[in-house]
Amino acid sequence: MSISEFFRRGGPNPAAGTLHRNMELDTRPPPATARIAEVAAFLPRAWKGLAPVRPLGPQDGPKCMVIPGFLASDRSTAELRQAFADAGWRVEGWDAGLNTGAKADTIALLRERFEAFSDGDKVLLVGWSLGGVFARELAREVPDDALAVVTLGSPFSGDPHWNNVWRMYEWVAGHKVEEPPVMRDHSKPPVPTLALWSRRDGIVAPRAAYGLPEESDEAVELDCTHMGFAVTSTGTRAVVKETMRFLSERELAPR
Repeated sequence: MSISEFFRRGGPNPAAGTLHRNMELDTRPPPATARIAEVAAFLPRAWKGLAPVRPLGPQDGPKCMVIPGFLASDRSTAELRQAFADAGWRVEGWDAGLNTGAKADTIALLRERFEAFSDGDKVLLVGWSLGGVFARELAREVPDDALAVVTLGSPFSGDPHWNNVWRMYEWVAGHKVEEPPVMRDHSKPPVPTLALWSRRDGIVAPRAAYGLPEESDEAVELDCTHMGFAVTSTGTRAVVKETMRFLSERELAPR
């Protein structure tokens, strides 16, 4: 993909003299006060996390695995998983409880979960926030069975400090953000890769979530909060819509 095509999908204005400046501004983490909007987006929907976690969608539908973000679980992604199920996907979560950060065996455990779910079929990997970083690394492990990777506000690019929760992450995960126990590879995984991001994101800086042109096949801006990618009906439906378009343009969409 050319740089101009990449930025037409929602990145900074590539006009002469503005590209470098805009990308530099986009590395600034959202202010800490922006987290208030994130909490406000989540609290009215917190009750949905009380529902039992189970596979969603038609049993014979194309497979989709959703990986939750930092300090989230499969219960947190109920709205997102339901949106994909409503679109005809057979959806399962990561089945690993609360995401408390990267561990030395995170990708190995994810691969076990993936292979049990895949059973030889292609699986769409959808990762919210930190879950998207895990999804990209998992795709490197199973390139023949991963249909594509879709990241939602995921800080897969640039400096790991380009967010406003990195201190909390270090405290919970027990390691420095720049020294994770698993490899943090910025290069594009060997499968089709879509990066969804938002300027309304109150957690992750835009540049960290849309990356450089060579780090994904396409980057698309959505109009939602960081929580909105996974917990609001408008955000999750927009995620599904862009995912289906992306897959259809590459003749990967389920029939």
